[in-house]
Parts: sequence; structure tokens; C-alpha cells
Amino acid sequence: MALSNFALAAIVFVIGAVCFLPGTSAVSAPYGKVYERGSGNAVSLMFNVYWGTEEVEGMLDLFREKGVRVTFFVGGCWADDNVPLVQRMAAEGHEVGSHGYFHREHDKLSFRENVEEIAASIEFLSLVTGKQIFLFAPPSGAYSGDTLRAAESLGLKTVLWSRDTVDWRDKDVALCYTRATKDIKGGELILMHPMEHTLKALPKILQYYEEQGLALLPAGENIA
Repeated sequence: MALSNFALAAIVFVIGAVCFLPGTSAVSAPYGKVYERGSGNAVSLMFNVYWGTEEVEGMLDLFREKGVRVTFFVGGCWADDNVPLVQRMAAEGHEVGSHGYFHREHDKLSFRENVEEIAASIEFLSLVTGKQIFLFAPPSGAYSGDTLRAAESLGLKTVLWSRDTVDWRDKDVALCYTRATKDIKGGELILMHPMEHTLKALPKILQYYEEQGLALLPAGENIA
């Protein structure tokens, strides 16, 4: 599927126009819910993607080999440059969620700005994958009441994590493995990024979960 920047601009324009229509009641809605863990005996690997195209390819190869499904929270501007990979995520059964469009600080945005930023991403991701987007993960985990209300108004659940591997900062295979496995319990949502050392740690991480009898599910199924 060939999607140009012009097509994206048209999508954003339409969304922006909708956002400026009067009469919305979402601004006064109460805070929405934030999901930080699931339930049961399943864990979820969640990858925030704004970079790491080569690593994403390697991860998809690994997950296909192992027969597991994960959640990718994809930034719209990365998706615009990597349409085939986003389509592959969806085609191979992985969950695709929104990570905003331009990696903005959502806690500093107004309700309207939150809606515009999130809506642009879900519109584009839906177009690319042919599937409805249900989850939103705010960049850096930063959100406000306006962020939660905006996500809720767009039909999205806002997801954070129960443990963060901090792999974007600490580029160490052993540390990534330890943070993803130590004292792991069912229902955990584990945050990762497409980093070279993370890809190297993943086979051993997946093996550990299997040995512990932990199922691996996309985050949306884990929190359902």
C-alpha cells in the first residue's frame, strides 16, 4: 500500500476540522482509567516504536519463529515511513496501538491538542492496518486528565506498564533480561523498545516465560 505524505496531510486536516467543531461534551468528562497491569497468568511485551526499523524486523522474525504475539505502540511519523512493517505487525497477529504521532509531551497539551495528536495517529494506523485501534500509550508515560479524556473520547484505553526495562537508556543485554524476568508475575505489562541489545535478550526472555508457565498475550487481551 503506497501512502504519501499528502494523504497523511489530508487525514490530519479532516481530523483537525472535526476537532474544532462545537458541541463536544468530552472536555467535561471525568478522568479515564489508566491500565498498568492485566490479570491472570499471562504477561505482555509492549514495544514503543519511534525508531529501530532493523530491530523491529528482527523482532518480527523472532516472534513468528516462536509463535508469540506482542503489542507494538507505534508512533505515527515512524509508521508513515515504515508502512510495510506496520502492515506486517498486523498481518502476523500482533496488536498495534497508538503512541501518538510526533512523540509530544501529552501532559502539556490541552484536551483539543491531545485529541488532534492521538486522532491523527489512530486514523493513519487504522488506514495502514485495516483494523480499529483500541489502545494508546502516551510517550514517556506522561499524561494529564485532558489526555485521558481525549483518549477515552476516541474509544481508546490508556496503557502504561507494570515494569520498565529502561532498555533505551541502559544498553545491556543481561540487564534487559533481568528487568524483564526477575520476580515476574501473571498480569505484568513489560515495556521495551526496538534496541539491538533488547533483540539479543528476547530469545532468553521468551524461554524464561515458557519455563515459568507464563502465557504471552498482547496487552489488550491481558487487560480485557
